[in-house]
Amino acid sequence: MKNKQAIYYELLVLRCRRGHKDALEELVRSWEKQLFFYVRRLVDDEQDAWQILQQTWLKVLRGIKNLREPCKLPAWLYGIARNTALSHLRTKYSQEAFFESNADTSKIEDYNSAIHFDNAEQVYYGLGRVSLPHREVLTLFFLQDLSIDEIADVLGIPVGTVKSRLHYAKQTLKTVLEKEAGNYE
Repeated sequence: MKNKQAIYYELLVLRCRRGHKDALEELVRSWEKQLFFYVRRLVDDEQDAWQILQQTWLKVLRGIKNLREPCKLPAWLYGIARNTALSHLRTKYSQEAFFESNADTSKIEDYNSAIHFDNAEQVYYGLGRVSLPHREVLTLFFLQDLSIDEIADVLGIPVGTVKSRLHYAKQTLKTVLEKEAGNYE
């Protein structure tokens, strides 16, 4: 199955490189939901996620001619989405840090007063509570079904680091979910 998928990716990339409009539409149609879901796990605001996804597609269209290994299309796409999201977050956080000294903290809500969640909602809630590196590796591994090697390619880190982050991310998520379950029993 992997070989068949690799051939499909290679043909799709070749068609995109030749400028076939239907190939570009197919690429977007096949990957938009998965990339949006991934980006949405990295940023809190849905509008920001759509903006990041749009910027990601522009970078993909500009860079598809430079993709050396079309069989690695998924890792390449996630890598572009990740880099675009991180760039957005750096810009956002630097702007927030600049204005933070004048912020009024009296209106900040207590997130521990959330209502009871269903299992899927608890997991999404828990993902929002773990650090970005942990959330990222959990999302790629469990929700996007990437292999450890593919995650290492996307994140630009060694395989051992991916395994370590995944191990600690699972522990952290479990702790968060157990804590939240204890709050509602």
